[in-house]
Amino acid sequence: MSITALKPGLLSSFQDLGRVGYQHQGIPVAGAMDARAHRLASLLVGNDPARTATLEMTLQGPLLRFDAPACFALAGATLGAVLNGAPIPVNRPLLARPGDVLGFGPAAPADGGPGAGTSPGAPAGVPGLRAYLAVHGGYALPRVMGSESTYLRSGFGGYHGRALAKGDVIGLRAALDPAALDALEQALWDTRLYLPAPLIPQLRTTVRALPGRQWADFTRASRNAFTSQAYRVTPQSERMGYRLAGPELAMQSPRQMLSEATCFGTVQVPADGAPIVLMADRQTTGGYPKIAQVATIDLSMLAQTAPGSTIRFEMITIDDAQRLDGERETAFARLAAALAPLREQYARSVIADAAP
Repeated sequence: MSITALKPGLLSSFQDLGRVGYQHQGIPVAGAMDARAHRLASLLVGNDPARTATLEMTLQGPLLRFDAPACFALAGATLGAVLNGAPIPVNRPLLARPGDVLGFGPAAPADGGPGAGTSPGAPAGVPGLRAYLAVHGGYALPRVMGSESTYLRSGFGGYHGRALAKGDVIGLRAALDPAALDALEQALWDTRLYLPAPLIPQLRTTVRALPGRQWADFTRASRNAFTSQAYRVTPQSERMGYRLAGPELAMQSPRQMLSEATCFGTVQVPADGAPIVLMADRQTTGGYPKIAQVATIDLSMLAQTAPGSTIRFEMITIDDAQRLDGERETAFARLAAALAPLREQYARSVIADAAP
C-alpha cells in the first residue's frame, strides 16, 4: 500500500495543521500554508485535518504512481492535475487504481472550462501557488510532537524531515478492498458536492488585517501608507515569511523591544522599513515591531499569492475578524455533516489499516 514519487515537483512536503503546543520550547508550528485547502481535501476523503497530513505541492506538482488503490482528493490551486493524462477536478473525491499516475501540468482555468473538472458537482479551484493531496486513511508517517508536519529548516517531521524526492515510496494507512472499488467509484461519481460560500476561495487582492501590538508607535504617514498603498510580494518570500516591497514604514521614535511571541500572519517591520508577513514556518518569537496582524480568514488567500503579485491591506475590527472566522468554522461543520454518507462508504470499502 504505497505511492511512488516518479518526479518530486518543485517543493512537495507533508503538512497537517501544525505542531501546536511547543512554541514555548522554540519549536515552530509549521503546518499547511493554506489551511482552508488542507482541511477541505482532508474532509473529502474522510480524514481528520488536525491529525492527518496532506501533501502540500508548490507551483509545479510531482508525478506520483499509485501502487495500490486509493481514494484521493485535491484542493487549493489549480495546478493542472491529470490522472493517466486525463484532466481531473479539484474539490471532490476520486478513485485511483494500482498503476494509475497522477501528474500536474499548466494550471487549469478557474472558471470550470476545459481541464477544470470532468465529474458532476465539482467546484473549481483557483489560480495560485499551492495544491493539497489527501488520501483516505492518510499517509504512513510518524507523528513527531503530535504532528505529521514537515519542518524543513530543522529536518524533522513528515517524510524523513525533507521535501519529496524522486524514488520516494510513501506508505498508505488504509487498504481498499479490490472487490469494493467499482461500488466506491460509482458512489464517488454520484456524489454532488456544494461548498458553503465561506469555503469558496475568493480572487481578491485586498488582505484584511487588524492593528498590531505596536500599531500606534508607527508614524501617522506610515500607518496611512500601510492601509492605502500597494505592496509587492518579493521573490525572497517563502514558507517562513513573505517579504514585501513598497512604502517604507517607520516608528515615531527608535525604541528597544523585548522579543515577543509571533503568529501566522504577524506583520513585522525590521529596521529597513520593509514589512514581512510571517507565515507557516515562522520563528516562535521576534523582536521587530508589529504593525498589523493578518486576519485568519485571509491567510489562505495570502498563502496562494505568488511572488511578483501586488496586495493591499484593509484594516478591520476584531469583531469583524471573529465573525468571519466563525462563519468559516460553521461552513466546515456543515460540510463535515453533509459528507457523513461518504464516510460510511469509505468504511465499507476498507479491509485493513497499516501500522502508523
